[in-house]
Amino acid sequence: MGHSCFRIRGSQAIIITDPFPPGLGYTLGKQTADIVTVSHPHPSHSYDEGVSGQHRLVKGPGEYEISGVLMLGIRTYHDSIKGQAKGKNTAYLMEVDGVAICHLGDIGHILSDEQVEELGNVDILMVPVGGVSTINASMAAGIIRKLEPKVVLPMHYKDAKSKRDLEPVENFLKEMGQTQLEPRPKFTVSRTNLPLSLQVVLLTA
Repeated sequence: MGHSCFRIRGSQAIIITDPFPPGLGYTLGKQTADIVTVSHPHPSHSYDEGVSGQHRLVKGPGEYEISGVLMLGIRTYHDSIKGQAKGKNTAYLMEVDGVAICHLGDIGHILSDEQVEELGNVDILMVPVGGVSTINASMAAGIIRKLEPKVVLPMHYKDAKSKRDLEPVENFLKEMGQTQLEPRPKFTVSRTNLPLSLQVVLLTA
């Protein structure tokens, strides 16, 4: 959807991550969901009033089971000094139809070995790559090496629509050796057809 917002549709639930308010350059449209996750309380990541329907709002560490989706929120930080500069952040691991999806929110540091172990297997990783207020391209690549996901969806970067002062996604694509990547409007995957080797997928907002 733009920024750090994704619409994840499983067989039993629709999840929207980090919904944003008007003014960022993107459009949420009329969204309904069963679950809305918020990584941290910054306005551009916590606009759950933009999502209609009787959704459950998840905004912190813990274990959750909602509408057939198992979720784990783990404490991370918005900076590299345990939140002393920019505060706390929650990374979410969601099991949707047997696929493990991790949304890192506005993480500002490389995951520790303990955090990697807590997350466990990650099939699809949604990772910020735009630097400035989160990790940059090279730090994102470092997290990818630690988690070894099958699919990486970059987020939180400067594009043609964004009004935020962030680094462009091209920096990350170059870091990953993926300079000829065509953006696509959506990505469909199941437990049985996950790629065998790492695939970077660029979504259009």
